[in-house]
Amino acid sequence: MSIQVGEKLPSLTLKTMGDNGPEEITTDSIFDGKKVVLFALPGAFTPGCSNTHMPGFVIHADAIKAKGVDSIVCLAVNDAFVMGAWGETQNAEELLLIADGSGTFTSAIGMELDLTAAGLGVRSQRYAMIVVNGVVEAINLDEGTIEKSTAEAILELL
Repeated sequence: MSIQVGEKLPSLTLKTMGDNGPEEITTDSIFDGKKVVLFALPGAFTPGCSNTHMPGFVIHADAIKAKGVDSIVCLAVNDAFVMGAWGETQNAEELLLIADGSGTFTSAIGMELDLTAAGLGVRSQRYAMIVVNGVVEAINLDEGTIEKSTAEAILELL
C-alpha cells in the first residue's frame, strides 16, 4: 500500500551529487521543519521525464517557492551520477535531485513501478507531493499519464 496523506515519510539515507561526487543526504535533513514539493519519476533521461515532467518544475520553480515552499526535490531510482548529469542538462539548479539508487525510499512508501518487462527494472511511479515537516499534506499520482504530478498541478494545490 502506498503512503497516504497525513503519514510521515520514512527516515532514510539517500544520495545526491555534490561538488566532489555522490554525497549522503537524509530524508530528515530534506523534510524536517520544511515545506517541500517532492516529485518522483520513472527515470532520468527518459523522454516523458526529460521533455514533459522535469521542465515544468524548472520553469515554475520561482512560483512554487513563492508559495512558501523551501525546496523542490526530484527523486528517481537512478544513481547520483545519473541524477547529477541529468540535472545539469535540465538546468535544474533550483531543484534538489535525489538518487534512490536501490529504490529503498520508493519501496518504503509503496511507490514502486515494475518495468522489468520493458528492461528497466523496478522504478518509481510518477507522482508529486507536498510535504510539511516530513508529513504528506497532498499527493498526486499519475498512472500512465503526466497530468496530476506536473508543476502546474502542484501550483494549484499550493
